[in-house]
Amino acid sequence: MYAVIESGGKQHKVEKGMTLPVDLLKDEPGTKITFENVLLYVDDKNVEIGQPYLSNVKVTAEVVDVVKSKKISILRFRRRKHSMTKTGHRARHSQVEIKDIKLESK
Repeated sequence: MYAVIESGGKQHKVEKGMTLPVDLLKDEPGTKITFENVLLYVDDKNVEIGQPYLSNVKVTAEVVDVVKSKKISILRFRRRKHSMTKTGHRARHSQVEIKDIKLESK
């Protein structure tokens, strides 16, 4: 059984028990959250596709940690001007563990 959820403008395929990084959430580590923007739900017997979202499927998760991603180097070079700037950026992500995927009867 798996589902496709939307978080932070990105789509994630999730299964029960998996841990994934999503864009930074306001919630503190240890907080239980519910993803209600579910686009697709698949189990052994049926497949449900939302248009655009499924109202009867909820994905519950727990925020495990806040982590930083790999550093991205940005080099700004201006030719013939003797000018160059190098900067970096590390985005912060919330590490989320999927606890349950629930299909509620209609």
